[in-house]
Amino acid sequence: MTRAHRPKAGFWIRLCVVILYPLVSLLFKVRWHRLDRIPARGGVLIAVNHISQADTATMARMIWQSGRIPRFLIKSSVFGWPVIGRMMAGAGQIPVYRSSSQAADSLRAAEQALGNGECVIIYPEGTITNDCDYWPMPAKTGVARLALACPDVPVIPIGQWGAHRTLGRRGRFRPIPRHRHEASVGEPVDLSKYRDVEPTAEVLRSVTDEIMAAVTAQVEWLRAAEAGNSLAG
Repeated sequence: MTRAHRPKAGFWIRLCVVILYPLVSLLFKVRWHRLDRIPARGGVLIAVNHISQADTATMARMIWQSGRIPRFLIKSSVFGWPVIGRMMAGAGQIPVYRSSSQAADSLRAAEQALGNGECVIIYPEGTITNDCDYWPMPAKTGVARLALACPDVPVIPIGQWGAHRTLGRRGRFRPIPRHRHEASVGEPVDLSKYRDVEPTAEVLRSVTDEIMAAVTAQVEWLRAAEAGNSLAG
């Protein structure tokens, strides 16, 4: 699949593409649905469910194929890994400092990226779901804080399904057979009623739940279609 658009990408992004693109093809049969719902230009916040340690690679490829350069919010410990950490920093990914005095720095960096017209991807759950059937679980409110801080930036929900069969919880790796991984892009979440509303704890929880409901709806569509053995493009 060719890219929908071709924004300028630097050395580190292209290095990630060279490595991840064939790796994802080796591990998965990928299929994306409604990719045209990702805006071609301008800031966009993408919220996606988290089902596997491998799904960041699949989502990176999906966002790249949509014509955007992905900037993920990734836990800070990854940036300390040899080679991979250097690549993440060079590619402009955003470290998330959990439970520390630097925690707010992640949101500020993400706000700045959105203000600069970039594509920021967040896993609202904050970690791989612990639901026994891999359904999305209740999310943290960071996604709501970003959405309310950047009210003119569309929030796009994405549901994904399948990567957990290849790389599941506790590192269970099953590359054979090559499993299908699919993702579906939803319509922008309508958060207009929250514009200029004070971001109280109640408001943040409400916004978060609305975003996660939209993400879950995309997962439901994928799983129902899989059960019915037919998918609309």
